[in-house]
Amino acid sequence: MDITEKFGKKVRYFRKIRNLSQDELAELSDLHRTYIGSVERGERNITLLNANKIANALSVHLTDLVADDD
Repeated sequence: MDITEKFGKKVRYFRKIRNLSQDELAELSDLHRTYIGSVERGERNITLLNANKIANALSVHLTDLVADDD
């Protein structure tokens, strides 16, 4: 599994813990819903700016989304 897939898996994990839909996360992070979906599927190599927007919307540190737990 590469970094984009790991990042996406963690985004989905924290989103579900917070009981948010992709639409709600997209609105909170000022990104498009389809963009959030493609991030969660590991299809996007996103910028640090967008990664930080997602982390802030999820109320987690960016490091929580990129930490290697394996």
